[in-house]
Amino acid sequence: MQTGHSLTDRIEETVIAVLLGLMTMVTFANVVARYLFNSNILWALEVTVFMFGWLVLLGASYAVKKHAHLGVDAILNMVSAPVRRSLALISVACCLVFSLMLLKGAWDYWSVFAELPPTTGRWFPTGFDWNARGQGWYEVQDIPMIAPFRFLEELINYGESYEKIPKAIPYVVLPVSMLLLVIRFVQAAVGILKGDVDRLVASHEVEDELDNVRAQQGEHD
Repeated sequence: MQTGHSLTDRIEETVIAVLLGLMTMVTFANVVARYLFNSNILWALEVTVFMFGWLVLLGASYAVKKHAHLGVDAILNMVSAPVRRSLALISVACCLVFSLMLLKGAWDYWSVFAELPPTTGRWFPTGFDWNARGQGWYEVQDIPMIAPFRFLEELINYGESYEKIPKAIPYVVLPVSMLLLVIRFVQAAVGILKGDVDRLVASHEVEDELDNVRAQQGEHD
């Protein structure tokens, strides 16, 4: 039976793979249209840019979850386990504060496009500014509106029709990805407190794997 943890892994990996595949397909189709048919898919570039943004932002939180971000652990490897754990907790605390600030900024930027109130406060939310609304009519530049999103015309555009998709759709990845980033750092902190891991970045798993392969080869020789 598949665990919830592996299920979320599968979902995230599938979304990332689909985004990468769609980027490749749209770019290839636009190249074919341009060089073989002397035409152009007008919205291809904008769609590719948005998908790349989604890929990077969603991949950032997934990399935290998998300890796949690059980092320097030379000092961590020189200190004792209790000190290493303390340094890891300080690191994850700094990352968590930073990601919370990013979440606030992402919400404040996206919310006005979705006819939702941004937060007040310079660094951390102190409330909601209910007067800073009214940008739900903002559209992207080239991507045409499609039927599944027509409900947004009543929801955030006061019944007015969209010619292009509203900015609220592609930009929703900003608060979503930053929320995921916060969750991942909280999970990392819990893992460090429980003793499951002792750092945010990956250690020397590749070197360990190579040592295992060499050992197996030595057994067969």
